[in-house]
Amino acid sequence: MCDSCGCPADNSTSARRIDLAQDILSRNNDIAGHNRRHLRDRAIFCLNIISAPGSGKTSFLERLGRDYGRETAMAVIVGDQQTDNDQRRLQEAGLAAVQINTGAACHLDADMVHRAMHKLDLASCKLLIIENIGNMVCPTAYDLGEELRIAVISTPEGEDKPAKYPDLILSSDVLLINKVDLLPYLTFDLQECCRQVEEIKPGLPVFAVSATSGEGMAAFWQWLKERWPAE
Repeated sequence: MCDSCGCPADNSTSARRIDLAQDILSRNNDIAGHNRRHLRDRAIFCLNIISAPGSGKTSFLERLGRDYGRETAMAVIVGDQQTDNDQRRLQEAGLAAVQINTGAACHLDADMVHRAMHKLDLASCKLLIIENIGNMVCPTAYDLGEELRIAVISTPEGEDKPAKYPDLILSSDVLLINKVDLLPYLTFDLQECCRQVEEIKPGLPVFAVSATSGEGMAAFWQWLKERWPAE
């Protein structure tokens, strides 16, 4: 019954929404499983990077490509609503890259990634990185077939991002706090940010990095290399 007037409550719309969401995620998970098997069969390790717009994902990947691209063959699938700006930036950094434009969609899904994978020459690739569309909420619900999920926040965003977006922390395997070269100019409390992360997901690895200066990149790369089979 409806509390306000006593009429029978109509829950049919809500039920249909739940059923539809379950169907969408179920299909997505099936395709994600296919993506994962496809990559594992080719000994390709896959990362999914999730963050807000402007956190420095693309700059981080440019740095990764410049510093370690000769050591490990990498390719990137880039998600944005519009433009191929990031694809071109990554290609200029020496990385194979393909752009996905999602239009009105706020996240990548496994089918988008599956189609993008077939546009890349993965014959010599060892590391496939998915740069998800800038959004700290919607992408956390979608498995894309990755082996590791990386959350990125940046110091200009404020130290309270983990508390505000706990699903980002809970669904990730590691957190990067980017733009630490700006700490002298900001009020960002690194210790408090790490405290929030530990409270939400105890033991989650956290790396303070700077794509600009290179600080912390070597430590993160070493950690990452220890988590996929030897080349």
